[in-house]
Amino acid sequence: MLDLRLLRFFIAIYEEKNITAAAERCHVSQPSLSAGLRQLEETLGDSLFIRGKKGVEAKDPAHYLYPHAVKLVEEARRLPELFRQKATRARLNLAIMPDLSRRRLAGLLQQVQAVLPELDLTLSDYGTPADCRLTLDALRREDEIFLPLWEEDYVLCVRRDHPLAGRRQLELAELQHYDFIECPPCEAHQQTIGLLACDRLTLNLVAKAESKGLVMALVLAGVGISFLPDGLVEDEAGLCTVPVSGPRMFRRIGLCYPAHQTLNPALRELIPELAGHGTSC
Repeated sequence: MLDLRLLRFFIAIYEEKNITAAAERCHVSQPSLSAGLRQLEETLGDSLFIRGKKGVEAKDPAHYLYPHAVKLVEEARRLPELFRQKATRARLNLAIMPDLSRRRLAGLLQQVQAVLPELDLTLSDYGTPADCRLTLDALRREDEIFLPLWEEDYVLCVRRDHPLAGRRQLELAELQHYDFIECPPCEAHQQTIGLLACDRLTLNLVAKAESKGLVMALVLAGVGISFLPDGLVEDEAGLCTVPVSGPRMFRRIGLCYPAHQTLNPALRELIPELAGHGTSC
């Protein structure tokens, strides 16, 4: 491992072209500087200078070493400053629920960066502790405040080769004739089941999944049809959506943060911007 002090000796000798002048510049005795140069040459396994009566002349290995030595010494000099800058940067840990629109999520992250360009941002799995959560309003905890950011409509999704793929409009009651995939924590599915129950109709539930992404995989596999958020399926070429008559079904996504705790400073600065302008989604 190279001693940075020896590299500083080398740089001084290279630039001054004189051992005495280099020793004065480094505030060490000439013998100490010469000993340091010998140690560096032994470490590298090559001689660096030709010594003469009028000074020293750099050899090819010295010319090769010089830019690398300057870079290493400069980086070492700046290291404490970089650590101080890192220590003063704002930090924010954001837990994100799965199955969100990538486009809308990217729009939110762009806005966060615009407000806090020096932010150290960590995106965490939904179940891990964090400063705030990006989630549904229905999943807000009692001790949290919900800041709405965008809405996603639930749309009926079918595979492109499904018999319903060409339909311009579908009555809600017609869903009972087709295999349906259920997502238990889904408001749209529960609302659909409730509306059909009012007419004494039921869905033919053939499968269920615990996430929207898994429901989409089942639809793509041809297992059945299902409602999914439009943001999740916007880039999925294997699916098409069919308009269904009836009330609008949607979900509201936003930021959940503690109501009775001291907020993360970065979050405190970010909230008014998000509340005032919304996201670019």
